[in-house]
Amino acid sequence: MGVSINRRDMLRQVGLGGAAALISGAALAADLPGLIGVPKPFAGEPLVPVGPVAPVAAAPAVVPAAPLGVDPALFARAKQALERHRASLRNTDKIGIVDFSKASHDPRFHVVDLASGQVTSHLVAHGRGSDVGHTGFLEQFSNAFGSNATSNGAYSTADFYQGKYGLSMKVNGLDWSNNNALARAIVVHSAWYAEADMIPLHGKLGRSEGCFAFGQRSHFDVMRELADGRLIYADKIA
Repeated sequence: MGVSINRRDMLRQVGLGGAAALISGAALAADLPGLIGVPKPFAGEPLVPVGPVAPVAAAPAVVPAAPLGVDPALFARAKQALERHRASLRNTDKIGIVDFSKASHDPRFHVVDLASGQVTSHLVAHGRGSDVGHTGFLEQFSNAFGSNATSNGAYSTADFYQGKYGLSMKVNGLDWSNNNALARAIVVHSAWYAEADMIPLHGKLGRSEGCFAFGQRSHFDVMRELADGRLIYADKIA
């Protein structure tokens, strides 16, 4: 026996079914935390929850590493000096960095090619006025006349000349801490007491009168690489 439903009852049931569907959809949305929105599905299409959008991580800042064997803090100071004195330099492709935190038996004069990052390191003596007890460590800087001490700061390389130690290279002091360098005759030169064979005998190099004194081979390498208005930066971190 069939069941007869009049038109009014049929419309009323359809309306109730639609309301139930809306309530069911709202309940589903409430059960999915983190939804950004619940799009209305097409007929017969399952409702797919949309998860939260993950934040895009910021790209890390690129921090240039110091060249191999060069103290990062000292390298940063040298780069700052390069920018500060750029107008006083003729060439900025290579720089000399002298780490007077190290003892004289360590290769502490670094020639750095800024384009390639290549480094060559050399033994270098410091002034006897900076190491009165001849410990092998630089203990103090001085810019004073007659101090026989090493001065810290930025230098630009200058002219060649023939002197007491043969072919040598003048330097100009660019900072208040070494601006007497030219008048004090602070130069780059070779010296017997700065040769590597001093270390097995004495455990350290000899001392200069404030000049950058090298063994003969290193002396010519340094002059060739850093001549013609390039930067030498000398300092100690600790």
